[in-house]
Parts: sequence; structure tokens; C-alpha cells
Amino acid sequence: MYRLHGSLLRLLCCCSTSLLRRLSRIGSYHILIGSNVGSSLAVKLYLSLKNICGRGVGDGFLSKCHCDLKAPIQSSNSLGSVRWLQVQSSDQDLRSQLAELIPEQQERLKKLKTDHAKTQLGSITVDMVIGGMRGMTGLLWETSLLDPEEGIRFRGLSIPECQNLLPAAHPGGEPLPEGLLWLLLTGKVPSKEQVDALSKELHIRSTVPDHVYRAIDSLPLSAHPMTQFTTGVMALQVQSEFQKAYENGLSKAKFWEPTYEDSLNLIAQLPLVASYIYRRLYKNGQVIPADNSLDYGANFSRMLGFDDPKMQELMRLYVTIHRTDFANFVIEILLQIFFYSDHEGGNVSAHTAHLVASALSDPYLSFGAALNGLAGPLHGLANQEVLLWIKSVVDECGENITAEQLKEYVWKTLKSGKVVPGYGHGVLRKTDPRYTCQREFALKHLPDDPLFQLVSKLYEVVPPILTELGKVKNPWPNVDAHSGVLLNHFGLTEARYFTVLFGVSRSIGICSQLIWDRALGLPLERPKSVTMDWLENHCKKAAA
Repeated sequence: MYRLHGSLLRLLCCCSTSLLRRLSRIGSYHILIGSNVGSSLAVKLYLSLKNICGRGVGDGFLSKCHCDLKAPIQSSNSLGSVRWLQVQSSDQDLRSQLAELIPEQQERLKKLKTDHAKTQLGSITVDMVIGGMRGMTGLLWETSLLDPEEGIRFRGLSIPECQNLLPAAHPGGEPLPEGLLWLLLTGKVPSKEQVDALSKELHIRSTVPDHVYRAIDSLPLSAHPMTQFTTGVMALQVQSEFQKAYENGLSKAKFWEPTYEDSLNLIAQLPLVASYIYRRLYKNGQVIPADNSLDYGANFSRMLGFDDPKMQELMRLYVTIHRTDFANFVIEILLQIFFYSDHEGGNVSAHTAHLVASALSDPYLSFGAALNGLAGPLHGLANQEVLLWIKSVVDECGENITAEQLKEYVWKTLKSGKVVPGYGHGVLRKTDPRYTCQREFALKHLPDDPLFQLVSKLYEVVPPILTELGKVKNPWPNVDAHSGVLLNHFGLTEARYFTVLFGVSRSIGICSQLIWDRALGLPLERPKSVTMDWLENHCKKAAA
């Protein structure tokens, strides 16, 4: 085990190729980076090894960064004092990796209960109770954490860090969704070999029974795509391994195992179900079969109808902003669905899945419930609602609307009792970083698009109005304020389908956490509710 301070780490980042290659061949070791070293420097070390040696550090991973200047050095599996880069030999079986991690995390949770069960996390106020539990800490969610100012972190890594560290299909390409799944489940950045093995496993699990398609076909074409999507997931439920194992008396200690099977099966099968719905509704039912030689994202792209090899290559975790041909642009925007994979546990869809699963409902039932929450206009349906609302502005006022006309329309919307879709967030207190990324892309590649120009004007007009209204804690745009317009620009105009893309992506985060819910033995969720009479009486007693 090695302890590296800032000066030595900077020197290592500039090391010769031969030394770095020797370092990368070490089978299993830890590098402990002193807490005075910035996380960007730790990332630089990783990228130096990755770029020069042509691989990730060994076959390893960069793990979470922790910092406490006063605490002593601790081992790498603690909530410790150092920023650490752990490197180990490759194990391509995700399930076996989880099996090794689970006992350690079970002990960690047990220790938290023993040592800190009565430690207070804050106070609950009346406005929290009647205000949708905003700001109330009351849920364990391991896979991601949302900071009000910084935005989302997946297992401690920011979006840019994920973009830099997760394996890509090709050198310099965008991260693979399979890599994000591995990260969320294990807390480790996988090697390319591990991601490729997971991709193959998902292909093996991806066969969808015929009865699922028949269930979807039984619905009228007028049914909303999300209704059809939820129907497909419920039809998949009959194959639940968890339900069978529970009925056969499986030990509680092993609940995570069939949950893992169900979750990976579900993630694998969702692109087939989602693409079937798209082709059924918008392409005269001409279904495109899967190509199991492709990775998860590229295969989904192909089944939707984007079969250009370049387009399939770009159906990855992130938006590629360096290509200029039209075909690639379409998939660059479609890539943004993977921004939606996880957004900690308090949002409607994630919390719904956690709540339903706490009753030991299997992952299909839990995710189906999550999709019904996702379909609400204040949650996943928002990107559809944003585009439809923007088009209503154009229909009424024209594309060349002035700032003053736009202000009048926004006030008209608010005074009618409606919200301006795409603005505000339950946790964030600044512009959503995902919105900013999309805006930068649009400024570079479609600055003259009329709807984008309208979105830009809204960015200037809406926040001051919401601030003046005085009822919104966050007047800034979220990710939904932009994504629909970008999809529309590049020909993906079926706004009613947008939330299905959201749902496919969200499965990665939700299912990862459901596995850990069962592994950690988290209990049935049962908060206490009260009446307005109780609140009034309690407040009177408190004031006395």
C-alpha cells in the first residue's frame, strides 16, 4: 500500500511510459492519495495510466473520493480520510463481485445501526409534512447522491468524471451504459473487459416472450406509449425468479440473488419492449430484430430504426459533441437518455420503486409502479410537456416572439393555475448541470433553430418571474427544459414517446438499488402520517 502526497502524485502523472506500464501491470494494490490532493489530480493519474498504457489502471477502477483533513489514514473500504485509487485484477463476473461486496456492506450497515441509531439527522417541520416531504432526510439510497449546488454524483463520481473514466466502445468514444450499471452496483469503475462480459450477459438475458408482445398488441394504438410500456413490464413479471424463490421458502439472506436475476433480466429486455412500442406506433409495426453483436446502447438504437453503423456506435452513455454529420447528431441527442439513469432515491419513480419493493414485491412489480410515477407530468412526462408547451407558445405567438410577449405568456400560464414545465427542481438550487450541457451543445450545433432560440429566451425570462412570484425555491431550468427540443430538431418528433426513453434509462439506477435493498435487508417502509387536526393541536401545544 502506498501513500502519495500532491508533489509526488504530480511527478507520477508526468512519469515515463515505461514506468507507467510497469505500474499498470501490478496485479493488486492500493494508492492512497493524501487528502490535500484534489480529486482532479487523482483523475489525472488514472487518465495518464489509461491513455499511455492503453487501458484502465491495471484492470481496475477508480473509486469514490473521500476527504477529511483531520482524520488518519484508513483502509480503502472505509468512510475514511483519504482520496483513494484502488487497483485490482479483473473479475468479469458481476454477480461474484457483488457476492464479495455484500457481507462487507452488511457489516457496515450493522455498525451504523449499533453506533448511531439515535443520532439525529435534522428536524421535521410542518412545511415538510405538507410540502411533499421536501428537504426531509429519510431514505437510504446507495447508488447516487444529489447535491443542491453541484448536481448528481454516481457512486461519488460526477457526470464529467463518469465520462472520463467509464469504458467506451472505442478509444476516445463515449461511455457504455453497461459500465454505468457496473459502477452503480459495485461502486467501482469497471475495466473494458468487465463491461464487454456484462454486455454479453445482457444479450443472453434479452429474449422477450411472445405473450409480452401480444399483451401490448391488445391495447389500442391510441394508448399512451407509457401505458403500453408499463403493460409490457407487467407481462414480463410472470417470469419473476424472485416470486418463485419466495414462494419456495428462500432464506431472507439470499433474497438479493433472485432480485439480481430479475433486475438484470428486466434491464436486458426493456430495449426490446420499448423499441417494439416505438415501431408499432410510429413505423407501421415494422419491427427491427436485435443484433446481439452490438452493445446495449447501439442495439437499442438499431431497433428504434437508426441502423447506420456510426449512429449505433454513438448510442452510448453520453452526448458526443465532436461529430458534425446529421445522422450522428440524431444519436448524439438520443444518448442523453442515459443522463436519466439515476437521480438519488427521493424522486417519484425511484422512491416508488423502493417503497413497493420494501413490501417484497419483485423488481417487475416495483419497476412497473415506478413507470406509472414516471408517467406523471410533474416527473418523467415533463420533457414531453415542455415541448408541447413550447409549441403552444409558437402556435399562439409565432416563432419571432419578443421577450415582452413571452413574459405575458408565462404569466398567463401561471395565473391559469398551471406551471411552466421544465423549471424548478425538488433538490437542486441552481441550473441543472444536465441542462447546461445540452445548452452548450445547442449553442454550438443548432444556434439558429427557432425552438432553441425560444428556449434561450425562456432561460432569460422565466427565472425572474418565478423569483418574483416568491413560491419557488429553485426558479432555474432542469434537464427536461431542453431535451425535447433537441430531439425534435433532429427528427425525433414523437413527443409522447420521450418518457419511454427516460424509463429505459431509469431502470439502470432503480434496479441497481433494488438489489442492494434486498442485500442489506432494508425493512418495509412505513412513515407516520397525521391529520390537519393533529398538526393544529401539536402547533398549539408547541406555542404554549
